[in-house]
Amino acid sequence: MAPLLTTRKAYAAQLDVKGKGKRKADDINVNSDDVQQPKQKRNKQRVLLLSSRGITHRMRHLMNDLETLLPHVKKDSKLDSKSQLHLLPEIADLNNCNNTLYFEARRHEDLYMWATKTPNGPSIKLHVQNVHTMDELKMTGNCLKGSRGILSFDKAFDETEWGKLTKEVFTHIFGVPPLARKAKPFIDHVLTFSILDNKIWFRNFQIMEKDPLQPNGPPQTSLVEIGPRFVLTPIRIFEGAFGGATVYSNPEFVTPASVRSVIRHARGDKYRQRKEAQEETSKRKVLRKRDEDTLAVSKVFA
Repeated sequence: MAPLLTTRKAYAAQLDVKGKGKRKADDINVNSDDVQQPKQKRNKQRVLLLSSRGITHRMRHLMNDLETLLPHVKKDSKLDSKSQLHLLPEIADLNNCNNTLYFEARRHEDLYMWATKTPNGPSIKLHVQNVHTMDELKMTGNCLKGSRGILSFDKAFDETEWGKLTKEVFTHIFGVPPLARKAKPFIDHVLTFSILDNKIWFRNFQIMEKDPLQPNGPPQTSLVEIGPRFVLTPIRIFEGAFGGATVYSNPEFVTPASVRSVIRHARGDKYRQRKEAQEETSKRKVLRKRDEDTLAVSKVFA
């Protein structure tokens, strides 16, 4: 019994010495499966799409087209009040969305779009013009519903600070994540954003790999427009979500209401000039009128 206890004590002492010192490479048994690989960052962009009350049928069809193009969009009911924009980050949080596209209609004819990163911002307010929907254009292009699109930005976006910020926000909103719930693993269209005259022009093109006139011919890549198309005029960029400090303000932007006011004043000036001309004509007629002659027939044979 004594030799057995001595042997165990010696073995325990040997293990303690090994534990205190450096381990040899032979003693290290590393399993490659146990090593945790660094996790890749997952693109979890979700967009909340909603509008204010008072939108027209054209505005509603534009929203439906954007919902069709972007499978990671979640559409919500209309916002009752236009003065309660501070509620939109909370609504986006309830819908588990970190981006918001809010369409604001004014006077049933002017459309504004808010592109916002919620809940911390930034926010971009844009004026939407020249709206043409898919049903209206009736283009020959077509793409799979739920497919992902390639984002193409003009090089002019990298020349200005507001362009770089707008490009980043649009990349988060219009870029469909590869693991989106309704997205399909196909890329068959291109969303283009171009800057011309300080306005952002949006177009949607289908990627054609074959010439439709020569279906049996060699592969030839071309672009065919699908729609919709619209023009965005940047107004302001805010630091927060739907408010905050102004980061950028477009000095060339003129509100459509002031443009209509100038047109009305121009029409009023034309009316005033026409009335003044009529008064001057009547005055000249009075001055040119000659006095009745004493030998007139009406006086001689009175």
